[in-house]
Amino acid sequence: MTIKLIFPVLVASLFVGCASVPKVDQQLSQNIKELTAPQEGKAGLYVYRSNTIVGSALKKDIWVDGECLGETARGVFFYKEVAGNQNHTVSTESEFSPNHLKIEAQSGKNYFIQQYIKPGVFVGGADLKLVDDTQGKKAITEYSLASAGKCSKATIQL
Repeated sequence: MTIKLIFPVLVASLFVGCASVPKVDQQLSQNIKELTAPQEGKAGLYVYRSNTIVGSALKKDIWVDGECLGETARGVFFYKEVAGNQNHTVSTESEFSPNHLKIEAQSGKNYFIQQYIKPGVFVGGADLKLVDDTQGKKAITEYSLASAGKCSKATIQL
């Protein structure tokens, strides 16, 4: 039974390319990967896309509090500082409607948010989850910092 499920995914992946997005200068990426504390009164958001083959041909928008953070592809991340001690909403486009993750961001703390593609009948559903520091830091060190500010959709409904 497992082979019947895995085989079509493997065959389909042979015919699908990988999406890519613009990345920043390597030096800037290395500086952000040092994972320093955010500025006074701020919280840091590291939002990354898993480096899995599922949905690798898709780009997905990410927004923070309704403003475009950027477009993801597999193996990239963004960093954004937000006001500390406030609630923030991180959103991703999905196949039918956006998905939102609400975070109570404390000043001086970094948060790691994983965007992942949900397999299904129509691959294209994306979602977000808050991950622990260990998992988040490991992903950030392995991934590339994407250029911020370009989304396929201008706005998102919160």
